[in-house]
Amino acid sequence: MTDIRLVQGDITEQRVDAVVNAANSRLLGGGGVDGAIHRAGGPDILAECRRLRETTYPDGLPVGQAVPTTAGRLPARWVIHTVGPLYAKSEDRSHLLASCYRESLRVADELGAGTVAFPAVSAGVYGWPLDSAAEIAVTSVRETASTVNDVWFVLLGSEVYQAFARAVR
Repeated sequence: MTDIRLVQGDITEQRVDAVVNAANSRLLGGGGVDGAIHRAGGPDILAECRRLRETTYPDGLPVGQAVPTTAGRLPARWVIHTVGPLYAKSEDRSHLLASCYRESLRVADELGAGTVAFPAVSAGVYGWPLDSAAEIAVTSVRETASTVNDVWFVLLGSEVYQAFARAVR
């Protein structure tokens, strides 16, 4: 059984085995969580991402998938990059958002990670409504069989934290 913990703070400062990055499909850094992880983790993360783009993912990482790299200078051992879907009122993409969490846990299992820190994938600039994003995240983690002992949702801001607190209840 995976324990869920909510943390209000900066995901780049968490001492966990793996930090999940809400990446874009290019895997080359960006804004929000992605930019923060690349800035704090340093050039080693970007170098591995570039190798992944040159070899395994020449067209970019597909939405809902996950791939690991080093964590560089972060206090974690690994970064698990996942690409969340853009929110669209006209199309239900919740299965893709759920896949981000399931695939990240699958990668964490392959790495042997015991503790994984997730951000609120797709709940920032990708426009996913907070309560829905939180519900999908918490439900996906609870329903995914995994050897990960502890999942931390590391949330920036009280509004995001409160949405996840409601989902955990």
